[in-house]
Amino acid sequence: MSATTVVITGASRGIGAATAARFAANGATVIRMARSEMAPLRGSVDVRVDLADPTDRRRALELVSRQIGTPDIVISNAGAFLLASLEDTSDELLREQLAINLEAPLAVARHFLPAMKARGSGTHILVGSIADWYAFPGNAAYASSKFGARGLHEVLREECIGSGVRCTLISPGPTDTGIWDPLDPDGRSDLPDRADMLDPNHVAAAIHFAATQPAAVHVELIRLGASR
Repeated sequence: MSATTVVITGASRGIGAATAARFAANGATVIRMARSEMAPLRGSVDVRVDLADPTDRRRALELVSRQIGTPDIVISNAGAFLLASLEDTSDELLREQLAINLEAPLAVARHFLPAMKARGSGTHILVGSIADWYAFPGNAAYASSKFGARGLHEVLREECIGSGVRCTLISPGPTDTGIWDPLDPDGRSDLPDRADMLDPNHVAAAIHFAATQPAAVHVELIRLGASR
């Protein structure tokens, strides 16, 4: 995979960091995009960006294109999580979820996919959630954004048919990342224990699997759950 270039958003921690490490370990040139500081990773090019901010997002995407051209693989992983009842879900909270979970991946795809289609090759992977197909209480804003992201994936898949570009949706169940820290799931009966969650490395393995299949193989959807 030494000639492969991979763009990964939300790459500073959790699933994104594990995915970046896996691709780098397999010889890819990894472009990590994240709002927060990223730990050193050999073979990576790091771009600090707030993907929810349209101006900053445009600057960063144009910078990536100037530095590496059109990537071979784009992994839209950046996201935000919110747990709130309907009555506590304000318009502002909804907009925040939509901005990072739906608007940002649409903008990333809009920036890179036309050039990938023109080249005739590439892989676009969108990291969704169990909440993009299964409803949970307290997920009004989050599920709305993730169901929308799944719809985006399905449209991208249809628009890329015959172009040589593959589109994959990865929908993991609860994954043991820092998003759970403020919620303390082990102390709540309505949330899964962290020991019962997926490991970020397992999700990264699924992403890597989908992205590295032969060109004739199109993995359209992977849904992941912990076996415990």
